[in-house]
Amino acid sequence: MGKIVVALFFAIAVWGFSLNFFDSTQAVLLGIVSLLVVMWTNHALPLGVVSLFPLLLFPLFHIMPLSHVAPNYSKSIIFLFLGGFMLAIAMQKSNLHLQLSGRLVRLFPQTARGMIYAMAIVSAILSSILSNTTITLMLLPVGLFLTDNKKIKIRILLSIAYGASIGGILTPIGTPPNLLLMGYLDSIGLSSPTFTEWMAMTSPVVLAMLLFMPWLLSIGIGKESIGPVAQSIEPFTKEQKKLLWILGILSFVLLLNTPIKPWYPGLGLDEKGLLLAAGLLLFMPKIELIDWEDSRSIPYEIIFLFGAGFSIAAAFGSTHLAESIADKLTFVHQLPLWLTLFVIALVISFSTEITSNTALASIALPVMAQLYGVHSHETMLILMVTTVAASYAFMLPIATPPNAIIMSSRIIEVKTMATFGFLIDLFGVVVVSLAAWSIWQGALG
Repeated sequence: MGKIVVALFFAIAVWGFSLNFFDSTQAVLLGIVSLLVVMWTNHALPLGVVSLFPLLLFPLFHIMPLSHVAPNYSKSIIFLFLGGFMLAIAMQKSNLHLQLSGRLVRLFPQTARGMIYAMAIVSAILSSILSNTTITLMLLPVGLFLTDNKKIKIRILLSIAYGASIGGILTPIGTPPNLLLMGYLDSIGLSSPTFTEWMAMTSPVVLAMLLFMPWLLSIGIGKESIGPVAQSIEPFTKEQKKLLWILGILSFVLLLNTPIKPWYPGLGLDEKGLLLAAGLLLFMPKIELIDWEDSRSIPYEIIFLFGAGFSIAAAFGSTHLAESIADKLTFVHQLPLWLTLFVIALVISFSTEITSNTALASIALPVMAQLYGVHSHETMLILMVTTVAASYAFMLPIATPPNAIIMSSRIIEVKTMATFGFLIDLFGVVVVSLAAWSIWQGALG
């Protein structure tokens, strides 16, 4: 009960303070959003429960009618993620993730630095298509038992958590902020990048982060011994081979579906439907990799969280709050674009350390879209930078579930995480702003 009282007190304080700068409706909206963010952060109520509050509070306080709020919980982009959840459940059920991680780890030198790089890359690759929370939970015991050397063990666990956050950047379904961006672009009439286009733009950022982060974590432990690593590995099972075929075919179709302008128009298929179709295929006779009972494992609270995020973004637009905040940030127009991108990445990356990256993205996207006008070329750059920087949660345990999960091992101090995380945050800010300035401008042009 105390956590709810804290959230209410904070919401009232934000509402009262906002009245000095915004109209009454906008101030109420900021108070409600503050209430949601605090309750998401302090876990006053279950995540899914808090995520349904906009359905009640927005109509109650005359922010938006229920008929305008409810459709945000069934946007087409949600079904893309639903298909991804089904594929993730099949991968976990068949233990394909363990097979893939086992094989990938053995591609690296059996040294402290080699294992840190291995676990970071395995975590990143798996988190690009699966929940980073799930991947961290599954790789935590692997990291704990790779070595008895506590110093190396701490760095390996950090590499798992950080790799999970970095990997989510790589694909549109890798992390909730990516999906929020795609849903927001649809709502304002802008075309979203395809899977391949997204990966082409984000892969330089992910690659740079995966080169720097393990290198940083391995400083000072080059001469430490990691001990023996088991070399035996099980062959793929029948179920794992089926899933590999499905994932391979899906990847091939997504590749064919990507237009290469002006030479190749693509297949013209809706990628949301493709992901959902791949998920439903898992139930079919002769395949039967999952059944309806397995579907109960789908994290519906995350789907509700998306709905809340889309609702917040819609409310920022309908009340013109995004425009009002953007008006107060007009100084941005006086900065060179490269500096604007850097400042936005810096603010978002450190803001996401103390709040949900999903909540932050849902609030920040409509605000950032107004800085240069919704349909300007600079807006797409700013929205991409905002979305990627929202995944830079490396400093604190409360910043993201992977950080909290590895802290549960009780061998990592917050000071250690904050020190490494601060440096990785800064490096990430530089990388994403450079990528946006030097590469994304041409890709989005």
